[in-house]
This record gives sequence, structure tokens and C-alpha cells, in this order.
Amino acid sequence: MAIEILMPALSPTMEEGTVAKWLVKEGDSVKSGQILAEIETDKATMEFEAVDEGVMGALLVAEGTSGVKINQVIAILLEEGEEVDSQPTLKPAETAPTVQTQTSAKVSAAVPATVAAPTPTGGARVFASPLARRLALQKGLDISKIKGSGPHGRIIRADVEAPTAASTPQELPVSVPTEATMARSADVSSVMKIYSDRDFVEVPLDGMRKTIAARLTEAKQTIPHFYLRRDIKLDALMALRASVNEQLMSRGVKLSVNDFIIKACALALQTVPYANAVWAGDRILRLKPSDVAVAVAIEGGLFTPVLRDADKKSLSSLSDEMKDLAGRAKNRKLAPHEYQGGSFAISNLGMMGVDNFDAVINPPHGAILAVGAGVKKPVVDHNGQIIIATIMSVTLSVDHRVIDGALGAEFLGAIVYNLENPMSMLV
Repeated sequence: MAIEILMPALSPTMEEGTVAKWLVKEGDSVKSGQILAEIETDKATMEFEAVDEGVMGALLVAEGTSGVKINQVIAILLEEGEEVDSQPTLKPAETAPTVQTQTSAKVSAAVPATVAAPTPTGGARVFASPLARRLALQKGLDISKIKGSGPHGRIIRADVEAPTAASTPQELPVSVPTEATMARSADVSSVMKIYSDRDFVEVPLDGMRKTIAARLTEAKQTIPHFYLRRDIKLDALMALRASVNEQLMSRGVKLSVNDFIIKACALALQTVPYANAVWAGDRILRLKPSDVAVAVAIEGGLFTPVLRDADKKSLSSLSDEMKDLAGRAKNRKLAPHEYQGGSFAISNLGMMGVDNFDAVINPPHGAILAVGAGVKKPVVDHNGQIIIATIMSVTLSVDHRVIDGALGAEFLGAIVYNLENPMSMLV
């Protein structure tokens, strides 16, 4: 019998995707493991492969179609000998797919299980996406009375925003801010009215931009940030870097200042292990490995690929790995496990001439280091003499739920020590 091919969930946050390109056409023979299409998620464009063998029947979703909900039928796979006109009339999947309807994405790690919403007062367990729960709270809606259209009946954003959802208000605890007191962005109509007499171009938001907006808004509204700032003398590091690069020239290796920063942070997470932690809702998770995320700017957005076990890797290995991850990030070819995880992130705008800035924490990370440019400045040395030194300003943004002030200062101090004494990172 005909097999429904469904839009897969390729990341924990994915609710919809875009069929970027079909790599098969109707009537083609398909083998298990063959790449069927390229699916664009909010973070990456990923290859989508067949699980079963058969003949490709109807392609129900055209190339370039965006906003395709997960578990929606996108194509039909026929058994050998089955006629195209014998395939059943289909509609988007409203329930959880069976084993027969599954296809798989060509990724290196499994997608984590869906997180369940808190149990409502009635006792029944409600499954909802984090975004859906937040929107329901803001709207004052009882999420247990909203019907979910996602996989396994999961409540997603569209369900909360549906007109029918507005009829089920929830009595909120006094301690929870209501919609009237929540910080809100200006609505589309009011903004459009302001600029109605000016020339402008509307830029539609793609999945990545929407995800960035939602996650960073949530981060600033829910994470109690505080900031620690230090100036770092880079002269010793710059001299060591020049010497090492000269020796590595024959191997085609050239270390950047950012490579040293990654290593310094990874070692600091081991020196101050209590800072190597993430917020997990009702608990703190202290990690043992130094998994460091590094922000990479791409067209239209941002990726934070993760360098795992960065403390155990040489500077040249970190340099090669970072170049590879950054290159594939710009082409949106990273697998989910390559940009998820870590406890700490680095955002370096110094290479763009920015002296200093404050970065927003990427949840569930406990902290992020904002790195400014190295600038020559007059400083007073240990002999009381004024000298010219290369100074780099950094700001550590810290989640106060995870890391207190003294611990954050100790962690930042360890980073500074490693960078001002770079030989310590080579032994």
C-alpha cells in the first residue's frame, strides 16, 4: 500500500519547514537511504532520506513551499506495481505517524524528545512547545483546554494564536504578570501607519530570523543578566601567536586570536568548574567537559557551533575545527548536534572593530563572553611607568540563577590569566 512521507521534525524547536528542493521526481524508483529532498529548517538546510523502497508517487508539496507543518504529508511512496492513480486521497497528518509513515533526516544525532508542559490543576498532562506555553501565559489562556495540532497532539504556537483559543481564559496566579503588564512589541498596523508616508521595503522573516527573535526576546525577559568587565593585555599573546604561526607556516596552519580565546575559556571552565553550568528549569546542570559555543555570523542570522571537549584539543586542532564549522554554518549545513549544547558561548565583534559590547545569553547557557577589539592604549606597568600596550576589553554576561557575582568574577579572572599568560595554554 502507499506510504505517506511526512514533513519531519529535524530539531527540537522545529514546528514548520520549507521544502527547498526535491531530488527525485514522480515515477522515480527509490531505494532505502536515498536522498529525497532538501528541507530548510529554522537553522539549516538538511538532506532528507527515504526509509522504505518503492516508486515515488505524487509530490504533494512544491519546491520552495514554506510554512509546511511537521507531520504534514509532503509526498507519496508507492509499492512496486502500484499505480499512481490508485493512491488514496490524503490530508495533512493530524495524529502521530506510525512506523510505516516515517522517513528520516540524514543527521548525526537524534532529536531530543518533546518537553512536556507542566501538569495543570486538573491532573491531566498537557504536551506543548515552550513557545506555546509562553504565549498562552501572556494571553491568559488555560493551555489544558486548547486542542493541539502538532505531533502526538502537542500544542504549538498556531493552536494558541487560533481564534478558538481565545475563549478559554485561565485564571492566573497573582504573582504572574498579566498581558497588560507584559512588555510588548508594537503591532504591525501601528508601525506601518507611522511610516505610511515614507518609502520602505518590507523584509519577510524567514524561520531563522523568527527563531532568533523569539529566543533572544525570551532570554532578555526571563534570564536575570548581570555583567562583568575586564581589560586584558594582549602583548604576550600576540608575540607568542606570531612565533607559533611562523613555526606552523610549513603546515599551512595560522592561528587567530579567537583560537586562543576559545582555548582560554575552555581551560577556565575546568579551573572554575562551578561556572561550567546551565539552567535546566528547576535545577542546575554542572557539566564536566568544556563544550564551548562560538557565534558565527551568516547571511540573515547567526549560528553558534559548539566545539566539544575544547580544553583537551590543541590550538591547531581548535583552529581547524572552527574553520570547518564556520564554513558549513555559512552554508547552513550543520547538523543539530553541531550547534546545540555547550554551557558557555563566545561572541567576538572585535574583528569588526567594535571596542566593547554586551552579549545576550543563549539559553540554557550560564554565560557568554563578549570580546572587543585589541587596541593600543597607554597603561601603567608594574614599575609605575606609562607604556603603550595592546588592550582588549571583554564583558561576561552571566545568568544570576546559575552563577553568582563572586563565582563569575573568579571565572572571568581565570580567562584573563590564560590570555595574559598564553604559554600556560601550551603545556
